[in-house]
Amino acid sequence: MALVDVLFILFYLVSVLGVGFWYQKRAARNLDSYFLGSHRLHWLALAMSGSASNYDITGTMWIVSMLFILGMRSMWIHWMWGFLMGAFFLAYMGKWVRRSNVMTGAEWMTTRFGDDPGGRLARTTYALMAVFTLASFIGYDFQGIKKFASVYLPWPPTVCALVIIGITTLYVVLGGLYSVVVTDVVQMVLLALASVVISVLAFRLIDPDALRAVLPQDWFSLLPAWRLDRLAGTPDSQYLFFGALVIVWVLKGFLMNAGGPAQMYDFQRFLAARNPKDAAKAGAAWSLFLVVRWSMCIGLALIALSGVANIDDPEKAMPVVLQRFLPAGFRGLVIAGLLSAFMSTFSATVNSGASYMVKDFYHRFFRPRAGQAELVRAGYGATVGIVVLGLLIGLQASSIHQIWNWMMMALGAGVVIPNFLRWYWWRLNGWGYAAGILAGLLGSVLALFWPAAPMFITFPPIAAVSLGASILVSFLTPAVEASVLQAFYQTVRPFGMWGRVRLSSPLPALPATERPARIILNVGLGMAAISGLYIGPMYLVAHRFGPGAIWLAVALGAGTALWRTWYRPLAREP
Repeated sequence: MALVDVLFILFYLVSVLGVGFWYQKRAARNLDSYFLGSHRLHWLALAMSGSASNYDITGTMWIVSMLFILGMRSMWIHWMWGFLMGAFFLAYMGKWVRRSNVMTGAEWMTTRFGDDPGGRLARTTYALMAVFTLASFIGYDFQGIKKFASVYLPWPPTVCALVIIGITTLYVVLGGLYSVVVTDVVQMVLLALASVVISVLAFRLIDPDALRAVLPQDWFSLLPAWRLDRLAGTPDSQYLFFGALVIVWVLKGFLMNAGGPAQMYDFQRFLAARNPKDAAKAGAAWSLFLVVRWSMCIGLALIALSGVANIDDPEKAMPVVLQRFLPAGFRGLVIAGLLSAFMSTFSATVNSGASYMVKDFYHRFFRPRAGQAELVRAGYGATVGIVVLGLLIGLQASSIHQIWNWMMMALGAGVVIPNFLRWYWWRLNGWGYAAGILAGLLGSVLALFWPAAPMFITFPPIAAVSLGASILVSFLTPAVEASVLQAFYQTVRPFGMWGRVRLSSPLPALPATERPARIILNVGLGMAAISGLYIGPMYLVAHRFGPGAIWLAVALGAGTALWRTWYRPLAREP
């Protein structure tokens, strides 16, 4: 890299550390300040932080590699991680989470299931699942930054990753959620600039006539095919039965999004909002800042596929293209932006994981009378501890693809059903929730011994076992106390199968945006708007102006309808 690029990246890293030192005193006031920013953070900052956290460098490399392998049909694979989550956040889930008024998703279990043995078991089980999942995310991030940084830095890949992870961990330890959110806002601006630069560069480099000669005829088609015969006998043959995979991806995505924030750190963003209204606004803005990510990804994939980059590992397509085609000066800006993508995701994951370790284990079981200063110090130790655990997991994986698919489909299958039922079925109790999670986790661990099995084979049995355990154990054990259910129902105001609770504890007249029919309508409109905003620019970068215009028109129409059905009624709410 040129000297100007190196200086720009060093300036960025030093600035990030400075933010951590700047916010150290404010974050250290108490545990609420350290992990939730004292509920003083603006909803737009929380939305930008959430977007930056989702805009991770490892996931972006994976998106490019999926486009490289599957073409535009790869958009279906993103259902597995709930890429349309913003529609659910804005329509209702952001409000539901904020009304819970807790510090962690595990503490939420007590408000839903009570503080009896069943409720406490549910809380402990959720905290274990959260720490395990978040540590897996850290291992996944480690795999991505290792491959990305090794293209630019003259050190072994593992050393490159450890240096960047060490810097990120330091500013998270110092500043807590304050530093995480503030740096995320700066990082989101950098990411947007970097994405626009890459998208414009790709648009200028792409030759549509040359692409037609090297791409399969249906590369730009979004229609799912049952079989992709061209993948038979290749290293990517796991996607051969594409239609079966689409079914499980879409099913898992719907259940996950309807089950609440699933990445653990996004739960924290809504709990940190000033009020439920702000949480809904943050949910709406969450997806908007990610629009430029998708146009950048297709640009990088098409440059790689055009044959001028000579790439043999799809997971390295992004860093190799950036190294070869970005001019000096711009390269430093873009690499700093993408490093910020890694750091924002990593910092959010670490801060959230540490909150579970402190609040749900250390404070609850070992030091229930600990003062705020001691708990903040425990937060420092927990932050380092979860990073170490994640690195151990990351060292066991051989590729981004391997650890991501296991996390999303095997581990995801084990937790998605209980997380869905907890919001919509009153009869689910703490024992049933814990049984469903533990049975699912056991199934996901067993799936590690069958890594070559297609996801449409592993997902259904794991999900079915988790569902069966949740329902069976719930009916074999006493229901949650009526007073607990009534308090939860009155505070959170969920819809679904609430039966006798609804009869014994009716809600007052609900605002227009919270009536079930309106919620379902707004979820559908939100999904259409987000899909159009993501897919439209992708087609434009590829010089496919007709489909691009159609998808942008879909986004405009759905956004206009949302203005009338969601935003204007929300603005009138107290």
